[in-house]
Amino acid sequence: MPETANGIARRWLTQFDEALRSRNTEAALNLFEDESYWRDFVSFTWNLKTLEGKDQIRNMLDATLEDVQPHHWTLAEEATGDAANTEAWVNFETAQARGYAHLRLRDGKCWTLLTTMQELKGFEEKKGPNREKGVAHHISKGRKSWLELKEEEESKLGYEDQPYTVIIGGGQGGIGLGARLRRLGVPTIIIDKNEKPGDSWRNRYKSLHLHDPVWYDHLPYLKFPDDWPVFAAKDKIGDWLEQYTRIMELNYWSSTECTKARFDENAGEWIVQVIRDGVPVTLRPKQLVFALGVSGYPHVPQFEGADSFLGEQYHSSQHPGGGDWTDKRAVVIGSNNSAHDICADLWEHGAEVTMVQRSSTHIARSESLMDLALGDLYSEQALANGITTEKAD
Repeated sequence: MPETANGIARRWLTQFDEALRSRNTEAALNLFEDESYWRDFVSFTWNLKTLEGKDQIRNMLDATLEDVQPHHWTLAEEATGDAANTEAWVNFETAQARGYAHLRLRDGKCWTLLTTMQELKGFEEKKGPNREKGVAHHISKGRKSWLELKEEEESKLGYEDQPYTVIIGGGQGGIGLGARLRRLGVPTIIIDKNEKPGDSWRNRYKSLHLHDPVWYDHLPYLKFPDDWPVFAAKDKIGDWLEQYTRIMELNYWSSTECTKARFDENAGEWIVQVIRDGVPVTLRPKQLVFALGVSGYPHVPQFEGADSFLGEQYHSSQHPGGGDWTDKRAVVIGSNNSAHDICADLWEHGAEVTMVQRSSTHIARSESLMDLALGDLYSEQALANGITTEKAD
């Protein structure tokens, strides 16, 4: 009777566990194909690293095993596939952390392995059995309510008490990281120059919607409602981000701009100069994070004659949308999502539009991308097949 996928995966994990516990790199390598790939997210390398082939895997294991001490490799759920192709989700531990892995075997040997750190030992989030009670069932004079304690923290952090981390940029990336740090009890301030959380979306052109589907866009801990549209409008996203910062109790300094930052080697901290509501404030965090996004700085190409052109010219981030463009001619430089959106908006409002692109562009319909590129990972069908957003990521 042929061995089941569970049996194949368990046997491989047992042998891998024994090899790593005994620091026997060669025994571990014998469990991998010659063409094999190991992608590590922080758990072994404290970095995001891809190792290709046995030589790179050997070097990584030789450098990390003594300190990382990986062990306790077990199936997180039933493995799938057959003897030729086996797939499994795996739990494991290191000296420092608990991890989650994805394993693919071909004829019993590892083809691909993904290892991800999920939780630092000693710094577990306050959930499940670690959940806080939220109330002390005794009466004492001078005790403070939840609101009083929250307001006291907000008034002191950045002034009397210094944050451990400052995040510059309050879009979804900065907010998501802020939520993670909040759950870990790390004093953190998020600063953003806009008036309110979510304004980085609200301030864009009026027709903007997300181009990625809803299953791809969940923030940590608090997913969108199950009737949320597949492609949400930018103002809807802005409102969600604003409410998320409140619900997650984030220390979010809006109308704040960083003017200067330098690292003080002697003190082992950053000196961050900010202007908050027009008032200078100096922050001294241990960690400084720039969460400005891939489009944090507008790129404006230089064209001959631009300085004497009498018409309107601006970067896509400044396009307001709407208006009357009847009988006007417009040129859009670039051909990515924003360019297509803005071209459509200009045409819709009466303009004759020309898109200019530097090189050939591969254009696919949204429906095709949703089906062929994302359908197995981010869709209702994927969820029905057990592929959650966390697994898809």
